Amino acid sequence: MKDDETLRFYAQQAQVYANRGRVAPSARLEAFLAGLPAGGDVLELGTGGGQDALIMIERGFAVSPTDGSPELAKEAEKRLGRPVAIMLFEELETVDAYDGVWASASLLHAPREALTGILARVHRALHPGGLFMASFKGGKAEGRDTFGRFYSYLDEATLRRHYEEAGNWMPLVIETESGSGYDRQPTEWLWVTARRG
Repeated sequence: MKDDETLRFYAQQAQVYANRGRVAPSARLEAFLAGLPAGGDVLELGTGGGQDALIMIERGFAVSPTDGSPELAKEAEKRLGRPVAIMLFEELETVDAYDGVWASASLLHAPREALTGILARVHRALHPGGLFMASFKGGKAEGRDTFGRFYSYLDEATLRRHYEEAGNWMPLVIETESGSGYDRQPTEWLWVTARRG
C-alpha cells in the first residue's frame, strides 16, 4: 500500500539516506546468512542503499534486491552494479522461489490492515523451510516520525498474531533489542525469525 508522504521523504533524501555510514554486517544479518544454504536465493524487501545486499552478494548469495522507492533503487544500483526492482510489498507474486527473505526495517512501513496479507505473500514466496528475518519498531499504534514517515508500531503479541494468520511458520521467534534508527531516537526493535513450515 503506497504512502505518498513516506515515499516523498525517500525521494528527497535518497542520496543522503543511501550513503549513510553502514559498513560492517550486523549480527542479525550474519545470523540470517548462517541459516541459509551456500549460494542460496535471497529476496531483499526494502534494500535502501543496498548495503546489506552488497554484503550478501559478496558472500556468494544470489540476491534479488527490491525497494518501493525508485530514487532509493537508483542509489542502490550504483552501489551494487546491478538492477534493483521497484516493488511495493503487496506486489510480491513469486511462489516457492527463495531460500531466504530479508526485510530489515522495511515492513514496519506497512499499515496493520495490510500486514497479514504481505506476510502471506512472503510465506508463499519462500521454499518450504525457507528462512524469513524482519525487523519492526515496538509500540501499540500507527503514526509518523519526525520526518513524516508512516510506521506501524507493534507489540509482540500483535506481531505474532499477524504471522500466525499468514501461514505456518516453524519456528517463529521474536526477540527485542534496544537501539535507534535514522532519526536517532531510542527505539525498541522487534526482530522476527521464522521458517516456512
